[in-house]
Amino acid sequence: MFSDRGELAIAGPFQNHLSFWSSLCSTPLFSCTSSSFQMSNAKAPLHPKRKIQLVDFLLQFRWIIVIFFVLPFSFLYYFSIYLGDVKSERKSYEQRQKEHDENVKEVVKRLGERDASKDGLVCTARPPWVVVGMRNVDYKRARHFEVDLSKFRNILEIDEERMIARVEPLVNMAQMSRVTVPMNLSLAVLAELDDLTVGGLINGFGVEGSSHIFGLFSDTVVSLEVVLADGRVVRATKDNEYSDLFYAIPWSQGTLGLLVSAEIKLIPVKEYVRLNYKPVTGNLKELAQAYADSFAPRDGDQDNPSKVPEMVEGMIYSPTEGVMMTGTYASKKEAKQKGNVINNYGWWFKPWFYQHAQTALERGEFVEYIPTRDYYHRHTRSLYWEGKLILPFGDQFWFRFLLGWLMPPKIALLKATQSEAIRNYYHDHHVIQDLLVPLYKVGDTLEWVDREMEVYPIWLCPHRIYKLPVKPMIYPEPGFEEHGRQGDTKYAQMFTDVGVYYVPGAVLRGEPFDGSEKCRQLELWLIENHGFQAQYAVTELSEKNFWRMFDNSLYEKCRRKYKAIGTFMSVYYKSKKGRKTEKEVQEAEQEKAEQETPEVDEPAN
Repeated sequence: MFSDRGELAIAGPFQNHLSFWSSLCSTPLFSCTSSSFQMSNAKAPLHPKRKIQLVDFLLQFRWIIVIFFVLPFSFLYYFSIYLGDVKSERKSYEQRQKEHDENVKEVVKRLGERDASKDGLVCTARPPWVVVGMRNVDYKRARHFEVDLSKFRNILEIDEERMIARVEPLVNMAQMSRVTVPMNLSLAVLAELDDLTVGGLINGFGVEGSSHIFGLFSDTVVSLEVVLADGRVVRATKDNEYSDLFYAIPWSQGTLGLLVSAEIKLIPVKEYVRLNYKPVTGNLKELAQAYADSFAPRDGDQDNPSKVPEMVEGMIYSPTEGVMMTGTYASKKEAKQKGNVINNYGWWFKPWFYQHAQTALERGEFVEYIPTRDYYHRHTRSLYWEGKLILPFGDQFWFRFLLGWLMPPKIALLKATQSEAIRNYYHDHHVIQDLLVPLYKVGDTLEWVDREMEVYPIWLCPHRIYKLPVKPMIYPEPGFEEHGRQGDTKYAQMFTDVGVYYVPGAVLRGEPFDGSEKCRQLELWLIENHGFQAQYAVTELSEKNFWRMFDNSLYEKCRRKYKAIGTFMSVYYKSKKGRKTEKEVQEAEQEKAEQETPEVDEPAN
């Protein structure tokens, strides 16, 4: 989820929280149903119970810190950011552009101050706990040379004629939708969580309900302004002299240069989204097929707007039940016609979206109209369903009505309250993974996750991976276009983000669960099935297997061509789990520098 989702990290109590809160559920104040907590399809115990640790109890009562510390400070933080955004929006285009140019000069000057023989590798000055990501960012514990990019958080221009937004890397999705939606415009792919930033989504991974039409967030980028290791400021597009850099930057995690602005595609939108909720039942393969049928015509007419919805999302609630949601933009006039149901989901007291969608399993198929901006950020307040772990009673009406306006907790503040023991506990007893798999393998993926992890709900979001003139880090299956599979076209293969976020069934039952081993098995399964793992997540990949999953030919060529080796850390070492010692990283960089440059095809103009 996330990422920046690019990237998502969650802290919260889970081991033993079910039994603890079940006792509270018997009182009127905490009235709830047991099914609201039992989100995994728990089966009869097959293993002996796991020993309870001290960290179990610390996490069980962590909600106290969340309510009395994290939520109030999160509210103050969000409010201060909002004031800063409003101040920026009131500046003239000329003033914002002048400040941007001055800030870029400061970055260039700062890079010029670095002594490569004494200073460590270049990284941003953001503290590790601020990054919205699950993976460790321990590389900053080694000696490093910081460059401050904190001033790059302005929307520089909304060009309605070119349908382009020019923005700086720390602009987040809430800021973008607040400016563009009142203009009946939106980013073509606007990721769901408020905190996700443009820079994180370009350098990492970003997906949204419109990605089955437009691809991943990075596919909607028109140009990139990058400060290279030698201080040059270049503008990369798909058809200029820096086209190789343009294609190499997505998934590179900022290891080829410092992104200082981007031009991103805009699309016209309307005031509301007409959302259809359709319940489906059957085995996991049948649920996967119903999901594919919700947006991919079986006759292959994938580019026909009369057959393909504008937004798509699926949620699998158990091995036999799911809800598929498809949406189209609708005008205010249409939404307010007699008989239509409008759900102003932005109100703080509204039920969490995944629980609201789940009601379709009882009430049957239904349609409602949601204000467009509310729809875009439908998962923010509950952080998908991870909010249930942070605040086990957070979805109850009394809490939503009294304190729901404080939600969501700032992820960075949640991470700031984590000790290393707690973080390691999450890695062993919690799953947060986004799995990018071909559409025709979604059923196999669901069966693997159910068999090995028992994590529910599961999020499904389709997206295209384009056939490009070069081979970037992620790419479609060779020869995919010859098979004519559902959802594919001649120019793009349809993939799906299978979002696996929650506590495994074994952990909920108090049984042993080896999170590291399961992660390792999952990654090998993805490699064998031409799948990819979002790099914000915890990884157990060796360097060899990392480059079996991702393609490094274009990436390594650009690392050498633009002098990133010895200046920026390799993307593998930046993503690798655990601490990165200065010696380890330097030796890896030296080894790369001594290797010959691999041959790759030049991009076609």
